[in-house]
Amino acid sequence: MSNTKNILITGGAGFIGSHIVRLFVNKYPNYNIFNLDKLTYAGNLENLRDVENKPNYKFIKGDITDSEFINKLFSDIKFDGVIHLAAESHVDRSITNPGEFINTNIIGTLNLLNAAKNSWANNKNNNIFYHISTDEVYGSLGNTGKFTEQNAYDPRSPYSASKASSDHLVRAYFHTYGMQTIISNCSNNYGANQFPEKLIPLVINNIKNNKPIPVYGKGENIRDWLFVEDHAKAIDIIFHKGKSGETYNIGGNNEWKNIDLVKKICEIADIKLNRKPGESEKLIEFVKDRAGHDARYAIDSSKINAELNWQPTLTFEQGIKITIEWYLKNEQWLNNVLSGEYEKYYNKQYKER
Repeated sequence: MSNTKNILITGGAGFIGSHIVRLFVNKYPNYNIFNLDKLTYAGNLENLRDVENKPNYKFIKGDITDSEFINKLFSDIKFDGVIHLAAESHVDRSITNPGEFINTNIIGTLNLLNAAKNSWANNKNNNIFYHISTDEVYGSLGNTGKFTEQNAYDPRSPYSASKASSDHLVRAYFHTYGMQTIISNCSNNYGANQFPEKLIPLVINNIKNNKPIPVYGKGENIRDWLFVEDHAKAIDIIFHKGKSGETYNIGGNNEWKNIDLVKKICEIADIKLNRKPGESEKLIEFVKDRAGHDARYAIDSSKINAELNWQPTLTFEQGIKITIEWYLKNEQWLNNVLSGEYEKYYNKQYKER
């Protein structure tokens, strides 16, 4: 019996998605990995240059909100599994343009679920639909406690509301149609290839360019941080060993106040850039707090630890040093992302052949 599988990874040119694509392409040469991405501002094929010519990798440009396209894709290629990451994910953007988040995160997920359900109608027990979500669906915590898989949903932003809705849809397809589904909810990710609208790469980029570092409110908001490669390893384990119908929380056990995190990045960056201690910290500038800004997130990962034997491999100090070094060394990547140069790369790679 052949172990060859066709796996669809949506949003595979994005930050987390590209790390998962790379891991699966390299680790499972008998899997055909299909990377479906719309290539919005956050999707960047430069993230995957190291695997783009591998025989078991194929990139497909497409939009999950286009149901006709998605249905044809599932008709043309018999997928054995889906790892669904494609989403609008930045809270600030959801506040200014909530409709885009509703369309992509809810309607897009619905289109994928319908296409998978129809494609797997005669073989649904051997196929898995794995939906990647966020800890933000649980709302906000006080000074104590952590989110478990039993927490009630309490989303506070258009982004988290749209992700909560997509989670509910995935569970509904498990209960109503008997589809094999899994959900994981993760804490804040950091690492290489993250679009510099997010806190850590934004801070590093601004330090490098001696620009003000904006910090919301007083910087008292607390987040749990997870190194993206550890998240990718967790996704690998859940996809292969997770139980259908279950939810797994993935956290870094790494809580930081935003202001303390920014100061830590400044401290490390000063060393890397041969600056005087405290020089980069002078760039910090407190700005008006974000609307509906959740006070604290923290993930309880004891379920995935106990059932699937996963835990983070790097300490935060190790991971943040690797991350800072990557952004400082990959100035061209940052410049290309910010200037849209990667679109020219896409045209060269896929439209001029």
